[in-house]
Amino acid sequence: MLTAEENQTLTRVGPGTPMGNLFRRFWLPALLAEEVPTPDCDPMRTRILGEDLVAFRDTNGKVGIITAFCPHRRAPLFFGRNEECGLRCVYHGWKFDTAGNCIDMPSEPPESNFKDKIQITAYPTYEAGGVVWIYMGPKAQQPERPPELPFTLVDTSERANMKFLVEASYLQNLEGELDTAHVSYLHSTLQDDGSLNNLVRMDGYQNDRHPRLTVIDTDYGFVYGGRRAKPNGEYYWRVTQYLLPIYGLIPVSGGYTGGATIWMPVDDHHCWRFLVGGRRRMPANAEGSTPPRRFLPIERGTYTFEDGAVMDTYLPENRKSNLYGMDRAKQRTQTYTGIPAIPTQDQAMNEGMGYICDRTQEHLGTTDVAIIAMRRRLLRMVSELQQGIEPYAPSHPEVYRVRPLDIDSPHGELADLLDAHREDVRIPIGA
Repeated sequence: MLTAEENQTLTRVGPGTPMGNLFRRFWLPALLAEEVPTPDCDPMRTRILGEDLVAFRDTNGKVGIITAFCPHRRAPLFFGRNEECGLRCVYHGWKFDTAGNCIDMPSEPPESNFKDKIQITAYPTYEAGGVVWIYMGPKAQQPERPPELPFTLVDTSERANMKFLVEASYLQNLEGELDTAHVSYLHSTLQDDGSLNNLVRMDGYQNDRHPRLTVIDTDYGFVYGGRRAKPNGEYYWRVTQYLLPIYGLIPVSGGYTGGATIWMPVDDHHCWRFLVGGRRRMPANAEGSTPPRRFLPIERGTYTFEDGAVMDTYLPENRKSNLYGMDRAKQRTQTYTGIPAIPTQDQAMNEGMGYICDRTQEHLGTTDVAIIAMRRRLLRMVSELQQGIEPYAPSHPEVYRVRPLDIDSPHGELADLLDAHREDVRIPIGA
């Protein structure tokens, strides 16, 4: 378990908080590129790390993410006119470019230089992998580019991205991502005799529902393996990559090696779940290859926070308001939860813990070692940053070129398994 102080350190992400400062050293996913699809399209309201912002794509195609309020009288810039390379406040006509410069102030006399003295908060953006990335940290520490996650390295036609809002802290969602044991229960279906049938590949060894976990630290985070015994003396390994600070590469049998799950903090109480995917390593025309697709019903909508602020976002069709589409009859006869879709099952568990889980009350077991390792790593990095030690990974985007692994093997140790499958878990530079 964590102390109350440690729990607060890990879950508070706003400006000036220790964890918020650490997050701001990384390029972070802010939007799907499709949310600001064309030059001079409608602006959109968003919230990132507790800051209310407005995003727009200017006439030249550059995405700007700026403070949500005009510095004149604090009018909402969301209602502004996106025109001629800037967002113009409709209250008095003040206009701002993607860098936050005031480039027109028609309410002042022509001879006034007042506009040259006005600068609003605007964050650098970068587009890669169908995602608009944002950097919110000190300019002197800004990395050249975002992390080279696998989904950023595939062609647009081989990728499908989606995101939706989750009403809970990023941390308990990220912890669920690093919990390989729950797939033997939460995501199971029921066979005719009532026994469990896993949705992950568990052929021949469904009864091994307590995987042995091993964690190995890396420059980008850590890699951990869940080992399950097979009747023939070999092992089934699910090897997951945790990439700092909010990324999980989860093994899927025959699945998309470019896929990733991202838990991006909106504020202390909310996060986005990004599900981003690239095609399998096999060529696009290979037998059995299928294009990536969206598999969860989502809808564009708005979300109102507790403080009254409004955000434009994607919402899952099945969510807290309709009990996640739960069907008790199906729970008795078809699925372990009665809740459709794996992401929705995760959401029900994570939101059900409350906005911020009380980790002083938990009792962790042997299958929680990856969760413990992640918390320790983040707490250590927070402490180091407070001592002036900058994190390594943000300035080395190439270290993120890794894959998960789903495999049967005679190797009983994770280090031996990874050594035998180096080409399967590392994406070479230039690939």
